[in-house]
Amino acid sequence: MADIRIEKLADLLVNYSVSVKQGDRVMIQGDTAGEPLLKAVYAKVLQAGGHPLQMTTLSGSDELLFRYASEEQLKHVPEPIKLAYSTYDVRIFILADPNTKALSNVDPARIVTRAQARRDLMQIFLKRAAAGELRWVLAPYPTNAFAQDAEMGLAEYEDFVYSACMPDMNDPIGYWRKFAAWQMKVVEWLKGKDKVHIKGKDTDLRLSIAGRTFESCHGERNMPDGEVFTGPVEDSIEGHVTFSYPAIYQGREVTGVRLWFEKGKVVKATAEKNEEFLLKTLDTDAGSRNVGEFAIGTNEGITKFTREILFDEKIGGTIHMALGSGYPETGSKNESAIHWDMVCDLRDGGEIWVDDTLLHKNGKLAVNF
Repeated sequence: MADIRIEKLADLLVNYSVSVKQGDRVMIQGDTAGEPLLKAVYAKVLQAGGHPLQMTTLSGSDELLFRYASEEQLKHVPEPIKLAYSTYDVRIFILADPNTKALSNVDPARIVTRAQARRDLMQIFLKRAAAGELRWVLAPYPTNAFAQDAEMGLAEYEDFVYSACMPDMNDPIGYWRKFAAWQMKVVEWLKGKDKVHIKGKDTDLRLSIAGRTFESCHGERNMPDGEVFTGPVEDSIEGHVTFSYPAIYQGREVTGVRLWFEKGKVVKATAEKNEEFLLKTLDTDAGSRNVGEFAIGTNEGITKFTREILFDEKIGGTIHMALGSGYPETGSKNESAIHWDMVCDLRDGGEIWVDDTLLHKNGKLAVNF
């Protein structure tokens, strides 16, 4: 029997998150492990009058690429992909990984080479999105691999995913519209502020948000959602931070990450596991040791770490920072081939001060919105 929640999620993505209109050209991307949701999205795009382009990936293709590709092949970016990113109106990407550990033993240098080659593609995407020329959304399809990472059975994980994306199953769109109205009050409060000070376990970090814009994430780019984010002033970050959860990138799980900053750059980095991968990735390019994003998670319905950043960065009571490329719409000027989110839990004694006001304490907003 078909799961009605798949169709409801597809409807939410197409008709709320990216609001497909008549004539829109729509890229639909994702692993074929997410076939049920990919098909449902395809149908909803057609019903909305859009022109869908299926750009799906066969399961295991990335593993084959890194096993057999030459240096030249790793650097190659097909022209049709560049054309789609440069001209299409909408991008819908479905996360549906059949094996999250498939690239665990790949030489980090080969992963860096691939990322460097696709830097221009990332910049095209970010700049067109910031200009409002490209609407996009990233959303999950529950697979056994994701369920195993989250230490859940598949049925339990399916319930977790769909309830996170659609807390009100009877009116998913209405729920996110109400959430958006509330979260915009947080963004308005942050407007015009100058300094941020984050304090927590083995964490004492200061940064400037002067002249930067906070964005409200309420289901229009990520699903599920729940965060406010900005791009900190590039040379402003000072201090150190310890990330509470494993930082996962390109299938590698790096645990116990600690970073020290001076004048905005990472000057020292350590990890308990996969430190070599962390250090090589930090040296991807000139922008990879800078922070492109600072964000506060606001989704109180997501409380458990799952090893999937789409959920983990939204956990209410956390902050996350992304090394590498920032979002131009926030005022960020940092460019890089990487964008690596790392999460710090502030629910046990943590504080966020904005200018001279306590905004956040023990994982809860201290200001009434």
